[in-house]
Amino acid sequence: RQMKRLALPLIVAATFALSGCGTTTTSRAGSGAAFGAAGGAAIGSLSANAGRGALIGAGVGALGGFLYDQHRKGNID
Repeated sequence: RQMKRLALPLIVAATFALSGCGTTTTSRAGSGAAFGAAGGAAIGSLSANAGRGALIGAGVGALGGFLYDQHRKGNID
């Protein structure tokens, strides 16, 4: 139970850290989605629902990559 509580924040933090891979909006969002899907699947497998975890992780990762890209471009402070 404790592992589940710690895993989600760690995966979200790693997703945001790794979502900056790439130089364009598309590549940053895509890499964020890929890392997020992998992390989400790993977390979801702890609760026997890897598919749902992968979908949620992909969405969070894509959003993280997009927001990072916009920040790098100076559109978001």
